[in-house]
Amino acid sequence: MIRLLVVDDHVVVRSGLIALLEGKNDIHIVGDAADGDEAIAKAQEVNPDVVLMDFSMPPGKDGLTATAELKKLMPDVSILILTMHDDEEYLFRAIHAGASGYILKSAPHEELLAAIRSVADGSAYLYPSATKRLMSEYLDKAKQENAGPYDTLSDREKEILSWIAKGYANKEIAEHLVISVKTVESHKSNLMEKLGLRTRPELVKFAMKKGLLNFE
Repeated sequence: MIRLLVVDDHVVVRSGLIALLEGKNDIHIVGDAADGDEAIAKAQEVNPDVVLMDFSMPPGKDGLTATAELKKLMPDVSILILTMHDDEEYLFRAIHAGASGYILKSAPHEELLAAIRSVADGSAYLYPSATKRLMSEYLDKAKQENAGPYDTLSDREKEILSWIAKGYANKEIAEHLVISVKTVESHKSNLMEKLGLRTRPELVKFAMKKGLLNFE
């Protein structure tokens, strides 16, 4: 049985949440509160497993401040932030404050129940679109961190690198790509600086390793 404390400054919302959740066989509503201060006091009184915490509760103490203070007083309690803010800044602030989960007020009832059960079980919960967005950002960051010098070259620089490595002069490359010789020289200078190369033999050796010397 999950002992749940419901915190929201709107009476109608709070009552609706209680009505929705108290009929579930595995959830027991042990109390409710209208702001952060009341939530902290009530939590210490009823000892919940999970606190469903509203993010904004003017003019009282907000959910993030209450979350941080409550986690210091009761480290084992799991706090699920319930909010209308679909924003990464708020999400990261909630996690930093010690929240175990973050869910939108627009989420379906089934998702809210899944979130409560997830944090009660000791797991973290983020609403699906946030998880997808964070994973995408993480993968992009990891890709950038693991990128080698060649990956920093622009498509044009890679193209010119291939032509130079095959022995073509700047003028020939310029004619083939329909650009000026000066532009070719500029790209050449930039790509060699990025690759840390100084001579044509070094460039050819590098191009061979990258498989850029296909003359077809």
